Amino acid sequence: MAFKANIKVTLRPSILDVQGKAAQHALENLGYSSVSSVRIGKYMEVIIGEDSRAEAEKVAIEICQKLLSNPVMEDFTFELEPVN
Repeated sequence: MAFKANIKVTLRPSILDVQGKAAQHALENLGYSSVSSVRIGKYMEVIIGEDSRAEAEKVAIEICQKLLSNPVMEDFTFELEPVN
């Protein structure tokens, strides 16, 4: 069986998001004054071939901690869905 992990990586709230601030400023210049905050992150889809959801979750956590995110500056979340 396989699972698709939909992974989101974002900067921790205490980290200044320079890209987000630039996007917010650009949106304000375009007239979107109602946009009060922009945070920019990464989205990844990873197919994990494990027999159980628990094992796929374990792999997803490990790859996020070891490669896909910087644990000092970023947080990650993910959702698993079965793949046929």
